[in-house]
Amino acid sequence: MIHNIALNFEDGVTRFIDANIGETVADAAYRQGINVPLDCRDGACGACKCFAESGRYDLGEEYIEDALSEAEAEQGYVLTCQMRAESDCVIRVPAASDICKTQQANYQAAISNVRQLSESTIALSIKGESLNQLAFLPGQYVNLQVPGSDQTRAYSFSSLQKDGEVSFLIRNVPGGLMSSFLTNLAKAGDSVNLAGPLGAFYLREIKRPLLLLAGGTGLAPFTAMLEKIAEQGSEHPLHLIYGVTHDHDLVEMDKLEAFAARIPNFTYSACVASPDSAYPQKGYVTQHIEPRHLNDGEVDIYLCGPPPMVEAVSGFIREQGLEPANFYYEKFAASA
Repeated sequence: MIHNIALNFEDGVTRFIDANIGETVADAAYRQGINVPLDCRDGACGACKCFAESGRYDLGEEYIEDALSEAEAEQGYVLTCQMRAESDCVIRVPAASDICKTQQANYQAAISNVRQLSESTIALSIKGESLNQLAFLPGQYVNLQVPGSDQTRAYSFSSLQKDGEVSFLIRNVPGGLMSSFLTNLAKAGDSVNLAGPLGAFYLREIKRPLLLLAGGTGLAPFTAMLEKIAEQGSEHPLHLIYGVTHDHDLVEMDKLEAFAARIPNFTYSACVASPDSAYPQKGYVTQHIEPRHLNDGEVDIYLCGPPPMVEAVSGFIREQGLEPANFYYEKFAASA
């Protein structure tokens, strides 16, 4: 059996390796050309200390306390020269990817579908043989090159990879380079280059209730996360609040309804900030966060939206006098 290991480097690059049964993560990484920090290989120096965000593994008993203390091991720290995966794992590496002799991967694909969901949102799907090799953690993003230019734009995956195809939700920015291409020129079959995956905003192992907060096209990483959760299931309650500015910004509501039908513990709501909205729920996401969603602080919060939204939610949580178990967020700003 082979286990899939995601290595997340401190510069945001993620690379995936395969580890054989009984093979240490360090040996697997070096075998595949990724030089994770390493010195002694004997569990004595601590140079290869990383943090395991999810997965099952065996650390053995060959390392010494100076290299990895019992408290660190209980928190999830590992020595990759001793760690042997017993399932797929996600590992945070405290070093930049270039130092470890690796970099983000490049792929070529073609547009398979482009649709304008509303005047503010475009759905883009791309497909290619090389994308069958593309692996990423739901929530991460990729840099898409704007066809006909040397410019790139960062977009979160809105779906998992299936049969060499992935999708994105893209904000339609008037006059924007990518927006102009997608609304005026793009057609099925057009070539697209992408590089990644990237980002520290991704779904971790679910150990407690989740509160998911999406602003506008910040919904994209959550539909990818929900796709993964629908596949693997969750015993914990999950609630998503989706906030937009205008009624026409609400998209993919049918998809959220489908997730609610597939995932027993998943609920969602949406709200529109504009006072002229005809939508039943108005206001900002903070006005729709209920005490039960915060679970007295025993909750993991994921937030993806524009900077003012991130600041507003951070302030709201402080006002409640609660400290969530984890608060992961991704700020984004529209690129011209």
